[in-house]
Amino acid sequence: MKFIAIDYGTRRTGLAATDAGGRMAFPRRTVAMTTREAFFGELLAFIAAENPAGVVVGLPTHVDGTEILMTRQVRNFVARLKRRCPLPVYYMTEVLSSYEAEEDLRAAGLNSREARKVVDQQAAVRILETFLALPPQQRREAE
Repeated sequence: MKFIAIDYGTRRTGLAATDAGGRMAFPRRTVAMTTREAFFGELLAFIAAENPAGVVVGLPTHVDGTEILMTRQVRNFVARLKRRCPLPVYYMTEVLSSYEAEEDLRAAGLNSREARKVVDQQAAVRILETFLALPPQQRREAE
């Protein structure tokens, strides 16, 4: 089963997708937030083109699992997404995914300027890889 992942941000949102078999995650693109309608138009076009079985959204929290301001913003985004998209949407708790993505990109030899362009995509890859590692019965569908 193919999935896509979203690393939602108020300025930029990173997108990743699996291969058709749902085994490996790949960075796909970064969507800039201009207007809400333009953002959702681009996001929904991406979802339609990828034709996944579901959407995985990173849910940021503190290391101890408590919620932060961005947690609420992501939940609001997911509510808007679910009104526009019939696919199942799953939360994947994320802590430090952007930091880890930056480390991945540095290890790959990208300088900070190059990394800044794709860090959100790499964070989405990390979210998707974590989700894929979970047994299906432990995957949490967004309410």
